Amino acid sequence: MSTHERYTTDPGEGVWQIPSSGSARFSWEYDEGRERLLALYQKGKDKQWDGAKRIDWDTEVDPYDPLGTPDEALTLYGTRHWTKLTERDKGELRRHYASWQFSQFLHGEQGAMVCAARIVESVPDLDAKFYSATQTMDEARHAEIFGRFLHEKVGMLYPINKSLQGLLGDTLRDSRWDMPYLGMQVLIEGLALAAFGMIRDTTDKPLPQQILAYVMQDEARHVAFGRMALRDYYKQLTDAELREREEFVIEGCYLMRDRLRGVEVLENFGIPKKEAEQFSEQSEFLALFRRLLFSRIVPCVKDIGLWGERLQKAYLEMGVFEMGDSNLDLLMRQDEEIAEALDRERFAAEESQRVAEVRAAVSDGADA
Repeated sequence: MSTHERYTTDPGEGVWQIPSSGSARFSWEYDEGRERLLALYQKGKDKQWDGAKRIDWDTEVDPYDPLGTPDEALTLYGTRHWTKLTERDKGELRRHYASWQFSQFLHGEQGAMVCAARIVESVPDLDAKFYSATQTMDEARHAEIFGRFLHEKVGMLYPINKSLQGLLGDTLRDSRWDMPYLGMQVLIEGLALAAFGMIRDTTDKPLPQQILAYVMQDEARHVAFGRMALRDYYKQLTDAELREREEFVIEGCYLMRDRLRGVEVLENFGIPKKEAEQFSEQSEFLALFRRLLFSRIVPCVKDIGLWGERLQKAYLEMGVFEMGDSNLDLLMRQDEEIAEALDRERFAAEESQRVAEVRAAVSDGADA
């Protein structure tokens, strides 16, 4: 069965084309580079992994509860529609929400892959090109993994959210070489990282936990790369140029906050769009979720030097201003440590199983 047959609604044309307006840049300096960025490039090479082998794809997944989502997290919970739902309906609702979330992750990772490739093409410094090349491979692996989870374990996909598609299109159409960093690695991936972390830390399902932990381990490097490159570059910009970038960040943050609510899921359950939007706005869980989505963006934006008065005012209005003081380095270290701990647990379990098999074979031989 093709992917198109698994979409809940028609995603439109099979290929989305965005005209390129930027320049491809070559650097003839091959013997110099920023030490920290080259060290990150080395780490990017060392940390490559195979999604087909590192993840235990034999793990069973209930398609009607792929993430262990509690009732309270479902937008219809507590509404007049909730009491009318059968247990099967609630399972179908969980399946749709998991499909919607992971489909947006999948589309975002393909966008990240294209943006990383654009950075390789357009960034002027060779050390940044080197690292972006490793990130392009990382994002390809992430898209592969999310796609496999949706195809094999959930059996359903949602088209890309229009707001996410709009922000991605704006990012790629811009001719300035730093915009793929800002739009993708700071905004879109910053939102995704926060969502990944919330699911990773709350799910009791081993397969999505593995997937998100390992993807976030890679993303910790990507965020470090974006911060490093943009912080150096934005120190050179004029106040007017910085204000342009801040306006882009403000518009993108409002867009993602107000539109990434899964209204499409409720529409597929027969809820009119206006009513679905009201339910999403009234959901306490979604309000908390939307606020926490900015836990990775706000400190990153502040760190790279985009912290003008208008941007600060926007974050105050969103109720996320205080997140600017979060320790982003600590969050990233924790992301790496969680993935490493999962590996240790899995390797220990596999070793214990091998030891038991050897002992059983020795025992059988002695009995014979």
